Amino acid sequence: MLHFTREEFAARVDQLTTAMADKGMDAMLLFSQESMFWLTGYDTFGYCFFQSLVVKRSGEMALLTRSADLRQARHTSTLDEIVVWKDGGTAKPVTDLKNLLTDMDLLGARIGVEYDTSGLNAHYGRLLDEMLTTFAQPQDQSTLIPMMRTVKSDAELKHVRKAAKLSDDALDAALATAKAGADEGLILAAMQGAIFEGGGDYAGNEFIIGSGDDALLCRYKSGRRKLSKNDQLTLEWSGAFAHYHAPMMATLVVGKERPEHAPYFEAALAALTAVEDAMVAGNTFGDVFDAHAKAMDAHNLSRHRLNACGYSVGAVFSPCWMDKPMFYAGNEHVIVPNMTLFAHMIIMDSDTETAMTLGQTYITGEKKPKGLSRHPMQMLKV
Repeated sequence: MLHFTREEFAARVDQLTTAMADKGMDAMLLFSQESMFWLTGYDTFGYCFFQSLVVKRSGEMALLTRSADLRQARHTSTLDEIVVWKDGGTAKPVTDLKNLLTDMDLLGARIGVEYDTSGLNAHYGRLLDEMLTTFAQPQDQSTLIPMMRTVKSDAELKHVRKAAKLSDDALDAALATAKAGADEGLILAAMQGAIFEGGGDYAGNEFIIGSGDDALLCRYKSGRRKLSKNDQLTLEWSGAFAHYHAPMMATLVVGKERPEHAPYFEAALAALTAVEDAMVAGNTFGDVFDAHAKAMDAHNLSRHRLNACGYSVGAVFSPCWMDKPMFYAGNEHVIVPNMTLFAHMIIMDSDTETAMTLGQTYITGEKKPKGLSRHPMQMLKV
């Protein structure tokens, strides 16, 4: 069930423990499912409950989880030491974690903690802090592994390219299905079906779909409608393979286009081209956003654009396929080769209720990035 060789996992552990030594940490408490997957292959949605992977600077690891995930960890990860906390009315998994840390000789240790993750909710975070205050010397190390994960190995890039192919397959399915009178549910079923048939996974969040006035929405919502004779359909979706993502975004014009559609597409294409020119090694994520904003503003669209234009993607779990860092003003994180970055150009004109979007995933290099879609970046009409 492992998606990488044990040698690659071992290299990731070495990378982490070296960083821990540099920062003077004796251990880390991992709560991010993305971190656990990257480090060991452990694959579950059990992070909706309390669990933690303890990593010592020596490389020793132990997972604390529930009984439902015991076999999950055995089947999907490199882990040998798995400790189960017992469900029940008197369950105190943070106390079980304290006992595990004691057994691992970490009393008084300098321990890094992943706080900034959906794998650690506020309730358990407060209990964790209460425990660590008298047990160890905790410090927030939420960004340590996420920043390591931004640069992909050759093996990871193979999964990203597979995810990109599945994204293209899903777009083909949408183009074959979307037409006047088609139900949005049918379009979603065709897109997700293409990904499953291609060997892919569920994505980290729902596909975004909206037509008519709802084409201006950037989030999934419940409720369906059928496409009218002249309509607009905004889609944001991602193929996923071994949990690696390669999102795309597009607004399809159904029937007769509105007067705003063509000029808005030209603006989106100009902004995406400017972003590609800025997405080179040595530039920052803020530089990429600035290129997007300058191009949009040149088309007098500052009122209708967003305050971010994309983000890093990779192996990410629910509730969202967005990863860090993001393209927004002032972000000083530097671009290096072998990042996988999703750039989306989004124009939402609430005055005329007109939408236009365009986006794909890229692999960065020393020079211009490589777009992963086989589809040309053009306005789509059905």
